[in-house]
Amino acid sequence: MMNGRKTPPEVAVQLPEAKVAAESGTMSGPLVPARPEKSVRRKVEVLHVIMRLLCLFTSVAALSLMVTAEEAATISIYGFNLPVYSKWSFSDSFEYLVGVSAAVAVHSLLQLLIGSSRLLRNSPVIPSHNHAWFIFAGDQVFAYAMMSAGSAASGVTNLNRTGIRHSSLPNFCKSLHGFCDRVAVSIAFTFFSCFLLATSTVLDVVWLSKY
Repeated sequence: MMNGRKTPPEVAVQLPEAKVAAESGTMSGPLVPARPEKSVRRKVEVLHVIMRLLCLFTSVAALSLMVTAEEAATISIYGFNLPVYSKWSFSDSFEYLVGVSAAVAVHSLLQLLIGSSRLLRNSPVIPSHNHAWFIFAGDQVFAYAMMSAGSAASGVTNLNRTGIRHSSLPNFCKSLHGFCDRVAVSIAFTFFSCFLLATSTVLDVVWLSKY
């Protein structure tokens, strides 16, 4: 002490403070493990909720447009005018799209309600890895289902627009243009829902890899 050296008590005073700093997370250095920022995780969770809201909107739009698609008109075949009536329920592909869109709407609504309620309570939107894996599996399955439904409905719609070559089957969409336009917009929303579900799947993978 007389030669300018620190006494052992003075050294011992610094150790508890350093320990408290390390436990509180305010200490940085090579010995302290890095932790993900809470604000970044919160942004990812908010993005999850926004994606659910958008997916709910697009799936409901696809469902609503398809179930209201029906029209009556008259077409000419070999000079004969024949009345025709078209409705979404006449095609198995359109019925498949309606069923898948309804399932995706229910899935998106449930996840939106759960996520928004947790977000308002300042709780983790995805509470555990098991929950994250469950959401990841659901998003992936529904994304593939929406893709297959949109592809199947696109084939029928394309046939209605072009007709069958080397046959008397006409282009029905010339007379039923309102029906065909409504179906086309419904299919567009279906593919957009598929894109949103695929994006949600990527977010699920990001969450699982980082948290």
